[in-house]
Amino acid sequence: MAHIAENIGTRGVSTSFAGFFSRLADAFARRRVYNKTYAELNALSTRELDDLGISRSMISRLAYEAAFEK
Repeated sequence: MAHIAENIGTRGVSTSFAGFFSRLADAFARRRVYNKTYAELNALSTRELDDLGISRSMISRLAYEAAFEK
């Protein structure tokens, strides 16, 4: 009986590590999207942003929405 409980516990640990690394990879991917979006919008001139209907103060929020909103 102890052997069965040990196997179940070990499997739970490996899946929790897998879940942790999966969430970590997802967080890094989302952060890359945020950084890329922010950099691309920030590189635009004020006139180009105006043509898109975006003010400079909106760049951070738009980058956040691109990366973290579903």
